[in-house]
Amino acid sequence: MAVKQLSVFLENKEGRLQQVFNLLKEADINVISASLADTKDYGVLRTIVSDNEKAQKVLHDNGISSKLVDIIAINIPHTVGSLSSVLNAIADAGINVVYMYGLSTGDQGASIAIKTNDIPGTEKALAPLDIQYYEDKKFDGILE
Repeated sequence: MAVKQLSVFLENKEGRLQQVFNLLKEADINVISASLADTKDYGVLRTIVSDNEKAQKVLHDNGISSKLVDIIAINIPHTVGSLSSVLNAIADAGINVVYMYGLSTGDQGASIAIKTNDIPGTEKALAPLDIQYYEDKKFDGILE
């Protein structure tokens, strides 16, 4: 099951990140998870939020670029080799992991978000593994 991730493009300067989170707060949008990657001049904030369309509109109305991207959000056991098994299954299917990051969804297992170049193929590759998938609706109620 793919989940929508809101990718926000920011200038790498003081106050820009704070502005995004303040706008989301003022719009009563819950941030489930966030990851920030930066370069010298810009950053990409990857978030999972409670209302993607509303968040995107609020940001757009304030001159901040964003886009919705499909990712896979899964939960794997806290055991040696669990992440390796997931990555092996994806690689063995000939799929490239574009990026991944940890999620804050609870204390049972390790939750991660994975962006690949083939979401349906990744789901098929992971089918034999004992993986718990998240859906957008499963994030309702987290961190309220």
